[in-house]
Amino acid sequence: MPDIKEMLPFFIPLAIVQILLLAYTLYHIFTHSTYKRGSRRMWALVAVLGMQFIGPILYFLLGKEDA
Repeated sequence: MPDIKEMLPFFIPLAIVQILLLAYTLYHIFTHSTYKRGSRRMWALVAVLGMQFIGPILYFLLGKEDA
C-alpha cells in the first residue's frame, strides 16, 4: 500500500483543480439569473453538496443556460 507522502504530488493538484472548479461554478451560478432547469438555490446546493467534480459538472451540463 502506498504511503500518503507518495500520493501527495497527485492529490494536491487534484484538490486545487476541484476547488477552482467549484469556485467558478458558484461564481457563474450567482452572476446569472436564468437556468435551463431548476433555480439558483437548487444549483448552488447541487454544486456544493456534489463538490467532488460531479456537482459542478452537472451544473454545466444540465443547468447552465446557453448564451
